[in-house]
Amino acid sequence: MKDIEEKSCHCALNRIFGFKPKIGLALISHLGSAAEAFRLKDRDLDILLGPYTGMKGQLNPAAVEKAAEELSRLEDMDIRFVGWNEDDYPDLLHECEDAPIGLYVRSRTPMGELWKPQRRIAVIGTRDITPYGKEWCTRIVSGLAGAQEKPVIVSGLALGTDICAHRTALDNGLPTIAVMATGPEAVYPYRHSEFADRILNTPGCALVTDYPPGTAPLSIHFLRRNRIIAGLSEASILIESRIRGGGMTTSKLAFSYSREVYALPGRVDDPCSQGCNLLIRNKIAEPITSTDTLLESLRLDRTCRKHKISYEDVIRNAYNESRSSETVDRLCRIIRIIKEERGISLDEITSATGYDPGTVLHIAGLLETDGFINIDILQRCCIEIGKFR
Repeated sequence: MKDIEEKSCHCALNRIFGFKPKIGLALISHLGSAAEAFRLKDRDLDILLGPYTGMKGQLNPAAVEKAAEELSRLEDMDIRFVGWNEDDYPDLLHECEDAPIGLYVRSRTPMGELWKPQRRIAVIGTRDITPYGKEWCTRIVSGLAGAQEKPVIVSGLALGTDICAHRTALDNGLPTIAVMATGPEAVYPYRHSEFADRILNTPGCALVTDYPPGTAPLSIHFLRRNRIIAGLSEASILIESRIRGGGMTTSKLAFSYSREVYALPGRVDDPCSQGCNLLIRNKIAEPITSTDTLLESLRLDRTCRKHKISYEDVIRNAYNESRSSETVDRLCRIIRIIKEERGISLDEITSATGYDPGTVLHIAGLLETDGFINIDILQRCCIEIGKFR
């Protein structure tokens, strides 16, 4: 019964001090338990809260009752709440002074196994990911999957870099944790509901948030979410970011927690790489020059060294039996051009090959349908690295 009361009090404090967790954690540390915070007299609260005495009115039995009712509903929804002082709370977050007072977790994996000693690495970046960023995000996460000690990939379930990291992790057998900026029952953006379900039903994976049920995806909530991504992870990898962005915030938070930070360098005139280049220049992040050197820096040794990939051999093996030799030659030529010039448009491929536009459209469409390339809304093409591993 005492444990239930303490969990309810943690849940209540998380609601009250969600945006000022240092205050709530200081109360728990000073008093020895969350429950004691709700037994204090007004004069004691005035002394302890100081300039935040306006919040003392929220520290009442009604808040604990509301939290207890919430926890009961969560149990029916298969959502678990873990408080800061519980054994199942992630150890790495205990190292952060602004750690959440509690976490809501959705997972098919028992809590004791979910946070077992295993390397967790954040892969983060802009929502407006470029073909360059997507290729390297896929290449890096795929490379991590080939490590002897397989890490857990942590990201934020957002558009662009986040979902690319989650998808690549799942496709390569890596567990992944999505930290959300909404309540535990919601998924944002809604189009990622399928990926959220896939994460939920994969062993070792989880959906995590410190926001109570019913919380909407407001912009301010994403900033608060970022500290959990950084805090849960031993290292953070920034794929692409503008000078200002959530990825920059997460990277700087990770650096402030004395965690390792890595960034993918890019062109100096590319806005999506300027944030990464700035972190490298300011010695906040180490530059990523190859997946092998990244694995060495992360102290993750590959189980085996793979031979250099021949893209044309992969294409010939895929199409030799079903397509004419002329078509296979055209497939190989176009895949070679796309590999050499990431983000090349269909019009530019037409000019480079001398093929008529209909032929280029047909060949590129075939490669995209079979998952070898991706064509974006501007008809720019890039290789899907996972198909050539």
